[in-house]
Amino acid sequence: MSYNFFAMHGRMKYINRWALMRNALSENISQHSNDVAAIAHALAVLGNVRLGKSYNAERAAFLGLYHDMPEIITGDMPTPVKYHSEEMKKAYFAVENMASNKLLSMLPEDIREHYESAFFKKEEDAELWKIVKAADKLSALIKCIEEQKAGNTEFTKALESTENAVRKMNCPEADMFLEEFIPAFYLSLDEQNAL
Repeated sequence: MSYNFFAMHGRMKYINRWALMRNALSENISQHSNDVAAIAHALAVLGNVRLGKSYNAERAAFLGLYHDMPEIITGDMPTPVKYHSEEMKKAYFAVENMASNKLLSMLPEDIREHYESAFFKKEEDAELWKIVKAADKLSALIKCIEEQKAGNTEFTKALESTENAVRKMNCPEADMFLEEFIPAFYLSLDEQNAL
């Protein structure tokens, strides 16, 4: 029997983000998910090494890698639309749950349970999902910085509000990432390479 899950996963590269905004550089959900996975892993490592946490960094990366996969079916709903009202939010999450179930049905039944938690949050992963959410916001912040560097003023307000949102998350790992890693995104390649 043939299964479609990974062929569908490969289609993440066709779903563009930031649809309501003019983009100097396009970004798709595959690129974004890769960034979120890498950042979530880094946040978990920072928490473990510096704060004495016991995060499973590899699991954080796993959750980040698949966190937006339902958008293959739903598309990337812009945040202002998704959270416009409680009714809109409920409707969107119902559609997202249907998309998640559809994608999971594309896996062999004997391995499906190993992917379920990336689509439906389990209590035992609650702390990791906070890390993934912070990584998601940091990835959005990086996108805003890249757009600003490309001369696109369309992202100026988004950059400010996204950075404020990260700071309000009460996530010390994200604060460390902001202070230690985000400044390098403002540098040119030559400046980054000189460090």
